[in-house]
Amino acid sequence: MPNYQYRCLNCRKRFEIFMTYREYGTHLVQCPYCKSDQVERRIGRIRVAKSEESRLENLADPSALEGLEDDPKALGRMMRRMSNEMGEDMGPEFNEVIDRLEAGQNPEDIEKAIPALGENGGAPGSMEDDF
Repeated sequence: MPNYQYRCLNCRKRFEIFMTYREYGTHLVQCPYCKSDQVERRIGRIRVAKSEESRLENLADPSALEGLEDDPKALGRMMRRMSNEMGEDMGPEFNEVIDRLEAGQNPEDIEKAIPALGENGGAPGSMEDDF
């Protein structure tokens, strides 16, 4: 059975109701907290599943790589996009580097400011080869 999300216009609380497709639109929905029928349907977030091939195609767009050497902000945006597309948490060190790039700091200054950057010797999660 589908899960439908609502918000009570009376007490402002959010709640979910389980009902069949047949019941939806014909079933009276009441707030479980205050019993009011003054409710509005909320549309929850949706997720679109992409294949790994599709994600990699998005990242391989050559136009997205133009001018990255001279623009730390664009490099940071591209790196964040790549991380999001891959759906993997790269850890706090990676996130700090991206935040600094997006703020406009150049890669050389970031390496100086974070001396331990890439000390894992190229191990997974290491940022040694990213600059």
